Amino acid sequence: MKVYAGLDGGSTYLKAALIDERGKVLRTGVTSTGIDNNGAAKRLLSQLMADTGVSRVDYTMATGYSRKILEVADDDVSEITAHAYGVRVTAPREYRPGMIVDIGGQDSKIIYLDANYSVKNFSMNDKCAAGTGKFMEVIAQILETTIDQVGPLSLESTAPCDINSTCVVFAQSEVISLIARKFDRRDILSGMHLSMAKRIIKIMKKSEKNGDVLMTGGGALNIGLRKAFEDELMRDVFVANHPQFNGAIGAALLASERG
Repeated sequence: MKVYAGLDGGSTYLKAALIDERGKVLRTGVTSTGIDNNGAAKRLLSQLMADTGVSRVDYTMATGYSRKILEVADDDVSEITAHAYGVRVTAPREYRPGMIVDIGGQDSKIIYLDANYSVKNFSMNDKCAAGTGKFMEVIAQILETTIDQVGPLSLESTAPCDINSTCVVFAQSEVISLIARKFDRRDILSGMHLSMAKRIIKIMKKSEKNGDVLMTGGGALNIGLRKAFEDELMRDVFVANHPQFNGAIGAALLASERG
């Protein structure tokens, strides 16, 4: 059996995926990017191989911020292309995504697809951490909760707060002010999600809103953020299988083609 690997070197986390020659996902894994990208990639890939009993990877493709410096990879590809390929495996079978909303650690991307999952266009927010996973982590820390709890807590909100700042630094100050004024933590979190959704939706191209909306990235694991998108877009928003690893899976699929 031939095995292919994809590495997604993100700004916060490094993700990896192993697939077989039929495109089946064998294993995924994640680790902190840290300061030694190469070392982290080699250790993560070795761990996945050990977990699956694989002795040899036939081809490895890298994507993400650090794709150019991951020496363990045979080649690299842009994040946009990798994410578009990834949904061929991660999109629920009954859905036909026309738009990918990817919430990463330091940026957010919207990728528009045609009927064959090829990239038509894309928009990106990479100027500020507001609207990204880092924003959620900062607010979670201020509100003394964990990143995996911000979504469920926000669903208990009865009166979401208005958070108007478009900069993560000012939004942080705004949240601290809301706490001082005794606003409920659940309402603050719900307001945070709505603020993020509105910010990302602003960069959507109106002419490209066809097909189902599919969320990928670590932010897709946040049920509160998904609901905020549905409320703002007034349509269903779906979550990819293995959302955090969509880029790595896409890179692995491309590796299988090259290999």
